[in-house]
Amino acid sequence: MSSASDILIIGKIGAPYGVKGWVKINSFTQDKESIFDYAPWEISFEQGNNQTIEIEQWRHQSKNLVAKLVGVDDRNSAELIKNASINIEASQLPELDNDYYWKDLIGMQVVTESGYDMGIVKDMFETGANDVMLVKAKINDAFGQKERLLPFLHDSVVLKVDKQGNTITVDWDPAF
Repeated sequence: MSSASDILIIGKIGAPYGVKGWVKINSFTQDKESIFDYAPWEISFEQGNNQTIEIEQWRHQSKNLVAKLVGVDDRNSAELIKNASINIEASQLPELDNDYYWKDLIGMQVVTESGYDMGIVKDMFETGANDVMLVKAKINDAFGQKERLLPFLHDSVVLKVDKQGNTITVDWDPAF
């Protein structure tokens, strides 16, 4: 695999399912099943070990996804890979024309309509109600803010995402 910045975590291997090496799959992809479109996976463990693994088969089991991975043939083997992160290279993602991935937003400059520099996007996350940007100022700004959480709401807060200019224009009061 490439450098760490080119690696994306798209899921996690869950608990063993049954005795024949099947495991539960926790998908972080928007369409849960699309995690299987990105094979082979590079799985990584907390200890820093990595391993490339192929998917033999997968299916729905109730509301969960379960998979049989090549070389994982019993419950003990499945237990050994439990909690491993499922990683892919960013280059495996399809190109988007007028859209973007969260990874594309990280590092973008956030400015208000009037040109006030609010900082750069350090992280993106879901809250259930909407997506949120963590914007970090270079230094404490005029309003004493080091970090801000801005809702990522198109048309009401996020007015424009300019991938070429590496900027996100927002309708947000810097004093808030």
